[in-house]
Amino acid sequence: MHIHWFPGHMAKAQRMISAQLKLIDVVIELLDARIPISSANPIISELVGAKPKVVALNKSDLAEPARTAEWIQHFRGMGFTTVTLDAASGKGSKELVNKVEQEASEKIAKLAAKGIKGRPVRAMILGIPNVGKSSLINRLLGTATAKTGDRPGVTRGQQWLKVGKNLELLDTPGVLWPKMDDQEVAFKLAVTGAIKDDIYDMEKVILKLLGILRENYSDRLRERYKLTQDQLPEDIVELLELIGSKRGCLRSGGAVDYEKARRIILTDFRSNKLGQFTLDTPDQLEIKESDLTPTTERHF
Repeated sequence: MHIHWFPGHMAKAQRMISAQLKLIDVVIELLDARIPISSANPIISELVGAKPKVVALNKSDLAEPARTAEWIQHFRGMGFTTVTLDAASGKGSKELVNKVEQEASEKIAKLAAKGIKGRPVRAMILGIPNVGKSSLINRLLGTATAKTGDRPGVTRGQQWLKVGKNLELLDTPGVLWPKMDDQEVAFKLAVTGAIKDDIYDMEKVILKLLGILRENYSDRLRERYKLTQDQLPEDIVELLELIGSKRGCLRSGGAVDYEKARRIILTDFRSNKLGQFTLDTPDQLEIKESDLTPTTERHF
């Protein structure tokens, strides 16, 4: 299941971000609360350097609350200002704005001391595709100004957006890194929708997902697909067939339509119909200090 993706607009976005960072007071890195490490692009950390940063765990409504609490403690323990969000409903957006303004207070005070008063805080929102940047911006603005979509790659350009009197946001396209050597990370990005469905082997991804669900969340599978205690075969292909049959994914002659069955399972997983999931935990992945640890020096 080798997944590699770095289309041309990603490289362009990276160059645009680098050019604009000198205008920015605070960076907002938007992560998927279900996969906080897998959705943390190391390129973003390299680009941002010592700029003040707020880590925002979005889609927290889809993640397991206990795991999210662990991640909050983890990131805060590393020195990051951290908030949780549900950009779709707006929950946590006001706290995010407050935290961003707090992070920029030192810079704004320095400007005021030089006679530059009343300048809004300038923030940049960064994150991988489909992590919810546009939905968050729309909530902050109270209007559908930024385009949204249920697929990665909707936002292609950059735009400054005014939020209240004290904050200006620079929206940017989602950026993936050029090469994903860790196929576990690639799997998590694929199954949560960060990677377009047409560029990876969905059969292998769904079979892997079903294996995880069978091993760790068998009760949810039984409840969602109305399986009995005995209807949970160890063979994952047989399990896919059973779910397909239960959901009426049948071709003429009674054969299971595997593609349709896979789509149903993936949609159920992404839409919370199988419950809340967190695929990353702090003790699962080795976290590189160079990628995530903030420096004590602040560059403005």
